[in-house]
Amino acid sequence: MDVNGIVAEQVAAARVRIQAAKRRREEMSAARRRGLAARHANKLRNLRESEARAAVGQQPTTVTDTVTDTTEKEN
Repeated sequence: MDVNGIVAEQVAAARVRIQAAKRRREEMSAARRRGLAARHANKLRNLRESEARAAVGQQPTTVTDTVTDTTEKEN
């Protein structure tokens, strides 16, 4: 095989690697956008529920509201 054939193979392999990297970046970018959209949707849903509870006069629930202190029950 001559030098031109070897160089052509290396160039072709480099193009394949470049296209694969570009495809991976596009897939990661799409996944990132979907994740971001889902997080924003959850945030808006939580805000809407908080506003609805506030309109009714209920306090928003938090994790600390649902946790009970076992030391008080034991004494």
